[in-house]
Amino acid sequence: MRLRTFSPKALLPLMLAVSAQSLAAGGGNIVTTDPSKHFDPKGNEPTSFTKQLQQEQRELLPFADQRDFEEASRGFIAAPEYKQIMAEAGNVAWDMGSYGWLLEDKQFDTMHPSLQRQAVLNMAYGLYEVVPDKIYQVRGYDLANISFIKGDTGWIVFDPLTAKETAAAALKFINEQLGERPVVAVVYSHSHADHFGGVRGVADEADVKSGKIKIIAPSGFMENAVSENVYAGNTMTRRMFFQYGVLLPRSPYGHVDQSIGKNTAAGNLGLIPPTVVIKDDFEEMTVDGVRMEFQNTPGTEAPAEMNTYFPDWKAFWAAENITGTIHNIYTLRGAQVRDALAWSKGINEALYRYGQEADVMFASHSWPRWGNERIQEVMRAQRDAYGHLNNQVLHLANQGVTINEVHNMYKLPKSLEQNWAAHSYHGSEAHNSRAVINRYLGYWDANPATLIPLSPKDSAPLYVEMMGGSDKIMAKGKQLYDKGEYLLATEILNKLVFAEPQNQAAKDLLADVYEQIGYQKESPSLRNSFLAAAFELRNGIPQGASPKASGPDMIRAMTTDLWLDFLGIQLDADKAEGKAFIINFVTPDNGEEYVVELSNSVLTNIKGQQAAKPDLTISINRSDLEPVMMGLASFKDQVNSGKAKVTGNAKLLDELMTMMVQFNMGFELLPGTGGSTLTGK
Repeated sequence: MRLRTFSPKALLPLMLAVSAQSLAAGGGNIVTTDPSKHFDPKGNEPTSFTKQLQQEQRELLPFADQRDFEEASRGFIAAPEYKQIMAEAGNVAWDMGSYGWLLEDKQFDTMHPSLQRQAVLNMAYGLYEVVPDKIYQVRGYDLANISFIKGDTGWIVFDPLTAKETAAAALKFINEQLGERPVVAVVYSHSHADHFGGVRGVADEADVKSGKIKIIAPSGFMENAVSENVYAGNTMTRRMFFQYGVLLPRSPYGHVDQSIGKNTAAGNLGLIPPTVVIKDDFEEMTVDGVRMEFQNTPGTEAPAEMNTYFPDWKAFWAAENITGTIHNIYTLRGAQVRDALAWSKGINEALYRYGQEADVMFASHSWPRWGNERIQEVMRAQRDAYGHLNNQVLHLANQGVTINEVHNMYKLPKSLEQNWAAHSYHGSEAHNSRAVINRYLGYWDANPATLIPLSPKDSAPLYVEMMGGSDKIMAKGKQLYDKGEYLLATEILNKLVFAEPQNQAAKDLLADVYEQIGYQKESPSLRNSFLAAAFELRNGIPQGASPKASGPDMIRAMTTDLWLDFLGIQLDADKAEGKAFIINFVTPDNGEEYVVELSNSVLTNIKGQQAAKPDLTISINRSDLEPVMMGLASFKDQVNSGKAKVTGNAKLLDELMTMMVQFNMGFELLPGTGGSTLTGK
């Protein structure tokens, strides 16, 4: 079997250099230094067991079906000559060239052959025509696609990528190729940052405020765009190092793809609030002569999301609800578990409302599908994949299968295994099946032994002692590795590493095991998690990785309620022990009032109320509060400058601030990797 690639014309001009890597899937950027400074880009070779598994997959999977390759290259117009897109800060914002090795006509045994196929499909780069003279996409400029709808006078832009710089480059490129046209509207399909963060690259806020440019979004967009990653944002960003392989080299031994795209741009993330909100289940609108019907699909891929149908062209925009992969029901970086059944039903509704007549289906990731028969095939495959996942996991659960067993028992039917559209690249059947049980039954498997378990670092020494010590575990672990029994090896080596976090030989052996497991996984989320864990076990937590601030737009969009809630999360309950006071908090410029109360080591707030006898009253305009929220100024700074007024016991404000923990990402996910096990303490 030979993995087919696109023609050079339709793909990627040969590029050079490894760029800084980045990530922003659903809020927040990671910017890293060149990973090669910390990690040898050439990992261990695949073992004979890994090679055998890869070969078996080549023989089992439907590689003869080449339709995805034909669709992914269809409509190609042009690719840019430039090799990289630079960020305003001077770093490389985007670099498709770092994946150029994927275009070699070669099989790599260090990656699952199905994943290699997906990674090649995601190498599409440049301007593509979807509907002649009407709908275009620029692909390969970011994790998502940016789509341009040709109106009577200008462009309607769907999902303006993650970064201002990549979105601006895409707009410039299409105007160069097809003629200069102004942007008249921007549509955010949903509340994840790779679908709105580049808006300032295609729209000026003054034009939005004047009504010259409409910003259209689904109901609940602003609340969810800001809130999803705030409460647990620090640990979520840290965990993204694993799921997205942020620090892995881009090589056959490291990061190869992100399933819905190559990676995410490391530029400026912005947000301009929508001026038009789609509230109804179905809502028709004509913008610049283009008729559209929006379908709200809340609780599917995002809490706020919508599909769009163009009836005059029989074109269906599936947002991120139908792409080239089965998605995450539980995303490993951390987020609320999604509803697989609601997702299936949302696709089914679209199938019967639009799919019966649609001639083309395109989306914010992957490639379009043409022809009504093909569209219905893909819609049914994904509808059934999500429906089967929900129903069969619950079928197993209702027969006593637990959250700790279901991933070893749940399987797709053969008909879906042989359909590429039903493969779980961004998700995986293993972690999605566990997520369904977690959604309905929670994390407990109903075994009292697991109800209040010891922490791994506390239980591991007993296991090591009972197994006869580290020498015996290492010997058995190496034996299991040599036999290709990698999951069994993790069972004992993980215990040893927790019991002896400074035992580098044990960490190196566990890293070797993780590496082979990673090589074997079809899902980049699983692959990256195992390879990133191997990375940290060998090298410690790398230096040079830091979160990029979400930017002033995201801070301004954060409600005062959300910020006060987050202060409650930052509160060190031990430092607050035995203390109690009440604060009236007022922001006069927007008329908001709150009561903030500290009692029982909990900081609570309630909007629209004022205490009759507060211990302290703070009055500060919301516009002057925002620098405090961004960490650019302290309350004390604002009081001293006259921008904030306090009455009552002013010392309570200082006391409250000393109780706050500033979170950082330098904490360990694995023992002995060099971070703190309890941040901020």
